[in-house]
Amino acid sequence: MRNSDRLPPRELPKRRSGRHRNPLSFDSWFGTPALIMAVPGTADQARGADGESIGARMADLVRAYRPEVTIRYGHLEGDRETLTEALADLKGGDDRPLTGVVVPLVTAPHAAVNAEIEAAVARSGANVRITEGLGPHPMLAEVLHLRLAESGFVRADRMRLISVTARNTTMADGVVVGAVGGEGAVGAAGVSAVLLAARLGLTVLPADLEDEAAMDQIMAQLRQGGIRRPVIAPSALGPEFPAHRLQELAERHGARPGAPLGADSLLGKIAALRYAEVLNSLGVEQPPTVDELPAPVGSRHRPES
Repeated sequence: MRNSDRLPPRELPKRRSGRHRNPLSFDSWFGTPALIMAVPGTADQARGADGESIGARMADLVRAYRPEVTIRYGHLEGDRETLTEALADLKGGDDRPLTGVVVPLVTAPHAAVNAEIEAAVARSGANVRITEGLGPHPMLAEVLHLRLAESGFVRADRMRLISVTARNTTMADGVVVGAVGGEGAVGAAGVSAVLLAARLGLTVLPADLEDEAAMDQIMAQLRQGGIRRPVIAPSALGPEFPAHRLQELAERHGARPGAPLGADSLLGKIAALRYAEVLNSLGVEQPPTVDELPAPVGSRHRPES
């Protein structure tokens, strides 16, 4: 099983151009803006059992991919280590198109989180761009698989078209990928559910953890399909849906709660990709219009005399 605590190598690959260009690379003619991660909840809610903030752990992981970039994090609620504080000195005024890129630490579109980020940016007056969240992205399915394996619910090795359900009762025979954030989040969780089902050979369905009726429907669907040992795997880093709420939800449906995604090197890589996407979009030259193209030359295109 892959060690989730192992950091990726700090030596970045050489830049390639054209179709096979490294997606983490970007054109730096406009400087190197800071990368600021927006963490849902308060500093206390985002702190793990070891006392370290998920924002701090993610900053270390992202730094392995972007060692030349200033990396910060800030929480969207509370009065300590806030996003507004992280954005305080990133106002415009120089020749750079922007001074920072904000990456929301959510795995899907989340209207409430987006509104809080925009409000913090407005209060600070920072010259920044806000990226999409960490999902939907194919790598989220791998992180979900890893968390389920660490809890002993599935095997750690990837199996295609072969059930990984063991004879004992500790292994799951069905998984609910729990979404947080509304309809868009459920769509993103659906992408992860399809990929996770392909990896595990099990029934995997997405559901909105905040919608009781939707959860009732999905759990009933699993029971009708013969699922007796379901696991609810939250597609969330942690602060978006507190552990006690997940525990209560699992108990009500006769399921077991999976661990949140937490800080992971793959999530750090996605955050670095989101940052590079914004910078590359600023550096792309617009194609010339038809009027701006030079006139054709040659015997077939001689100008009229």
